[in-house]
Amino acid sequence: MLRPRPRRTQHGGRTLGAGSAAVVLSLALAGCGLLGEGAEDGDGSASSVGSQAAGIDCAKSGKVPGTGSSAQQNAMKHWIKEYEAACPGVRIAYNPLGSGAGGAQFLRGATAFGGSDSPLRADEVELSKRVCEGGRAIDLPMVGGPIAIGYDLPGVRDLVLDATTLAKIFDRRITAWDDPEIRRLNPGVELPSLPVRPVHRSDDSGTTQNFQAYLAGAAPDVWRHPPGKAWQGKGGASASGSSGVASEVTSGFGAIGYFELSFARARHIKTVSIDTGAPAPVAPTPRTASAGIAAARVAGNGKDLTLEFRHDSSTPGAYPIVQITYEIVCDKGNQKATLPALKSFLAHTSSEAGQKRLSRLHYAPLPESLAERVREVVSGLS
Repeated sequence: MLRPRPRRTQHGGRTLGAGSAAVVLSLALAGCGLLGEGAEDGDGSASSVGSQAAGIDCAKSGKVPGTGSSAQQNAMKHWIKEYEAACPGVRIAYNPLGSGAGGAQFLRGATAFGGSDSPLRADEVELSKRVCEGGRAIDLPMVGGPIAIGYDLPGVRDLVLDATTLAKIFDRRITAWDDPEIRRLNPGVELPSLPVRPVHRSDDSGTTQNFQAYLAGAAPDVWRHPPGKAWQGKGGASASGSSGVASEVTSGFGAIGYFELSFARARHIKTVSIDTGAPAPVAPTPRTASAGIAAARVAGNGKDLTLEFRHDSSTPGAYPIVQITYEIVCDKGNQKATLPALKSFLAHTSSEAGQKRLSRLHYAPLPESLAERVREVVSGLS
């Protein structure tokens, strides 16, 4: 008889409540995104300080706090390390507290940019006009990737599910791993008679919103919940942040959860291949995610570059559960003290050099045509 693994005590991330801008700024600068120390010098205007080999047009100085999506935290750590090595006078701090916090703290004027896996709502854009003097907040796509479905099932190395079975699993309509619907998708696989233990995010999350948007778009007859940042399904375990969900999935046999591919690879978590109706199931990889992102269209207005995805596509080789993380900034009215360093940093993250290394971290680089548009907008931020 199979026994569940001993459960490890989990210490999930804390959701940051409403507080003063000073407290949030202090947290951001002390957060896990801070990878270097820098001293302020002069007005922070852009210069050629730093490594010419890195091809980065550095700002002289500045402290740039950001908060938000945990989906991009591994990419952000890489970018910050790379940027600060070339630009020692600048400090970039990023706290991966979730997309909800990313938007909320930016709209309070507490951060220079926010990270979110979903674009701002119309009411949030209107609210941003209080922070962006003479302008408004915009969404800039910066990093893409697949939302992997990770599982811990003894003896099962390869697992195939489709949108319908995923919707039923995460809505607690399929509760055993040897359910006939799962067996049908996995002929010849010996599925254990174990309870299914779905794990979802406890915090407001753009990853949750994107995953629920996929379920609603690809299995609308089964998943009838709205695709919000808060989890809408029935029951299941929960954890804070993508790292928390990944930890929970590995804490006992039978668990299944959703998070970015980089978390699955870092923790050696097995991932589900998705039956989209294409000739073969599609596994989550940077390449298959890029195929999904390439099919998206820009739906934003003006300088806003919000993307719109089609979730029921059966294009061969295109992984269907993808997301884009946006950096939220003001088109006009950005904080003068942080603007030069903010523009310099975002110019690097959207550059060809900054994007091409993302696949090593299991992210999907932006299509070059989209990255060019992002760089054009960044250059005009004021």
